[in-house]
Amino acid sequence: MQVKKLGFDLEVYTTKEELPTTEKHLLEMAVKARKNAYAPYSNFSVGAAILLENGKIVLGNNQENACYPSGLCAERVAIFSAGANYPNTTILSVAISASSNEEELMQPAGPCGNCRQSMAEYEQKQESPISVIMSGASGAVYKCKAVQDLLPLTFNSSFLSDS
Repeated sequence: MQVKKLGFDLEVYTTKEELPTTEKHLLEMAVKARKNAYAPYSNFSVGAAILLENGKIVLGNNQENACYPSGLCAERVAIFSAGANYPNTTILSVAISASSNEEELMQPAGPCGNCRQSMAEYEQKQESPISVIMSGASGAVYKCKAVQDLLPLTFNSSFLSDS
């Protein structure tokens, strides 16, 4: 038997003010998107902003539905929109901002498993990392250099090939 350790470096910023200008702006756009979320059931709003290599920023927010499985998370709304409107344009980074109507969220909320898988697919397709910036309504901001950091041992198209 062999034991392997998986891990990654997580950058932790005390506040968004410590971020480089481009990343701070991207996170501010995610906050803006979060404010338009439709979350009447969970009272948990999430916004996502994706920076493309052409300089465009694509926004998304969670969209809930009384039939719960029909809703969609902010990250997937944004990444699918980027894929539909800017196909074959490299995604550089995604910023995610979450808040709750129940209490002030002072720590970053990471993307759910479905969103991690969806973002990983785009990262694999473009063969370059997508950095992920995460924040709550206030407090610390986390940044990792790639979606793969958040989802090691990812399921991908290599498992579906005939070879």
